[in-house]
Amino acid sequence: METSIVGVGVSVSDRFRGVVDEKATRIENLAPRAQQMDVKVTHRAYHNGHKEDSTVELTLSGKGLPVVRAEAVDGDKFTALDLAVDKLTEQVRRAKEKRVDARRRPRGAVLDKGTGSLEGVDLQPASVDVLRAVATGEIPLVRGEEPEEDYTPVVIRTKRFEPEWMTVEDAVDRMELVGHDFFLFIDARTDHPSVVYRRKGWDYGVISLTAAAPPSAELAS
Repeated sequence: METSIVGVGVSVSDRFRGVVDEKATRIENLAPRAQQMDVKVTHRAYHNGHKEDSTVELTLSGKGLPVVRAEAVDGDKFTALDLAVDKLTEQVRRAKEKRVDARRRPRGAVLDKGTGSLEGVDLQPASVDVLRAVATGEIPLVRGEEPEEDYTPVVIRTKRFEPEWMTVEDAVDRMELVGHDFFLFIDARTDHPSVVYRRKGWDYGVISLTAAAPPSAELAS
C-alpha cells in the first residue's frame, strides 16, 4: 500500500514518515485490498499565541473499495496520528464485521407500497418534530453584517456532491466507513433523496423526501 503525506503549516520529518509507515502496515493487515493512504497534517497557531494544535486526516482508498476517512486533533501531531489511526481501523473493523454478519444472516429491506414501511432493516422513521424542523429551516445562521452581540457559535458550511443511487443498507455502510453521523444519497428503490443518520448503538434512522410537482406544473398539464 502506498502512502502520501502532505503538511500544511508544518514540515513533515523523517521520524513522522517512519511512524506513518508503521501505522500503514497495521492498516494494510486489516484492509489488504487498500492501495493508497493519504495523510494530511495541518498545524494551527491561534491568534492569542497560547495554543497550538495539529489535525491529522487519513483517507484510505482502493480499486473497488469505498473511501474510508478519519481525522483527529491534538497538540502533538504524533498523538493526533495515533488517534486518527485508531478511528480508521475501528471503522474498517466495524465494516468487516457487518459484512460477515450479512453473509451469515442475509439482509434486505422490503418496501410495503401500501403503508410505505420498510421491513427487514433496523431503521426508525424520523419524528414529526424533526421533519417539521427540517421543513421550516429553524436553524440559526451566521452573517457577516450581524452585530457582535448577535454572535452565534453555529456556522453553516455548504458542500455540493454528485448524487449517488444506492440502497439504504449501502448508505449505512458508507456512513460507517467515512465516520459521519449521517449520509445523503438517492434511494435506488424509490428514487427519493434520502439521508440515513446514526441513533444509538447499531440503530439508524432514515429521512426521505417525496418529490411532488409544483402547483404551476400541475396547472400547465
